[in-house]
Amino acid sequence: MLSGFKDFILRGNVIDLAIAVVIGAAFTAIVTAISTDVFGNLIAAIFDAQEIGQLGVDIPSRTGDGATKIVFGTTIAAALNFLIVAAVLYFLVVVPMNRLLALRKQGAEPDVAAPSEDILLLQEIRDLLAAQRAAGAAGPGGAGGDTDAAGGAGPAGQRGPDLP
Repeated sequence: MLSGFKDFILRGNVIDLAIAVVIGAAFTAIVTAISTDVFGNLIAAIFDAQEIGQLGVDIPSRTGDGATKIVFGTTIAAALNFLIVAAVLYFLVVVPMNRLLALRKQGAEPDVAAPSEDILLLQEIRDLLAAQRAAGAAGPGGAGGDTDAAGGAGPAGQRGPDLP
């Protein structure tokens, strides 16, 4: 049972996926720091707040007890974080991959595969039968004589079924 688990873990795809998760977590930490510390502080300064997490709107209470604060700064920070990650992935992964696929398409013209021997043989048989049928129709009597499909006379001189 443990050998199967060991084989599963040591497969290349699982290790590649684990490495991608670790790198993604580190990348997310970097992007979060940039979005909150750099861009978040710029946005907070524009709206006269200490940090982006404090951005919000005070809604006065009907009873006059105080105000309810709706904080949307963390939502702005999360959206900013998402946009940065999406932009980096687009420009570092999607654009180069599209260029690579376009170059592959230009370089590789689709080759028309040659027909197999079976197909060639069947085409030759079809052509011979068509030629035989055309020669038989042009012969005396116009119907090709009293022969069946195998070339022999049928019972009472009748022809056999026509082959396509």
